[in-house]
Amino acid sequence: MTDHDRYFLDLNGYLLLEGVLTPAEVDRLNEEVDAQNLPEPTDDIWSQRFGGFFMWNRVFRDLIDNERVLGVLIEMLGEKLRLDHAYGIVMGQGNVGLDLHGQGMPYDPAQYYIHRSGRMYNGLTVVSWALADVGPEDGGFCCIPGSHKSNYPLPGDVRSFDGHRDWVRQVPHKAGDVVIFTEALTHGTLPWQGSHDRRSLLLKYAPAHLAWGKMHAPPEALEPLLTDRQRRLLEPPYIYQREPVLAD
Repeated sequence: MTDHDRYFLDLNGYLLLEGVLTPAEVDRLNEEVDAQNLPEPTDDIWSQRFGGFFMWNRVFRDLIDNERVLGVLIEMLGEKLRLDHAYGIVMGQGNVGLDLHGQGMPYDPAQYYIHRSGRMYNGLTVVSWALADVGPEDGGFCCIPGSHKSNYPLPGDVRSFDGHRDWVRQVPHKAGDVVIFTEALTHGTLPWQGSHDRRSLLLKYAPAHLAWGKMHAPPEALEPLLTDRQRRLLEPPYIYQREPVLAD
């Protein structure tokens, strides 16, 4: 990360990386999603989610350890980290999202942000890959900047977007961009207003000793498709004698 990136992330709780994917890579990912004929999303959050895409094509597996993103993750989580779980999101025009969730207080040992001795320490951390443009009026990902360091609980009316809507920041970005944020950040999903579908792939990482989800091992059929570095990232949670992700 640059000094500007580091300052922005510490101040706001998220970081936008522009142009991580080329237009050709975005097109290839979207073609693979199209080929799945996913059901039409509704206001049921679970209808908006899909998984299993690491088995579809190498272009999805390449996201696991993308060089530019991995450099940020190592600074946020340390050189021993793991991919905890992943899923995709599709939202159609008018679909509602999630209320605000996540916060610095009360302390959550799975989702936290701490700064000690010149470096940051994070719990569960999200890498959101945009496969479609997100304009300033489209909705989608939003957050309360700086809330990952809050010392007081989030008021209930703010959580439901009923109070102080001006505290909430929607983050416009382009297809191929990546939004990285700590789960300690108060964040949510605004109703999707775009005329095109929202498409994002969310890969969620954690320190090597920590698990948020139940599934700790990739499917057996995925194992031979992975590189050595990807296998290290998909190992179950442990720390003793674990190799750094960038081990030779």
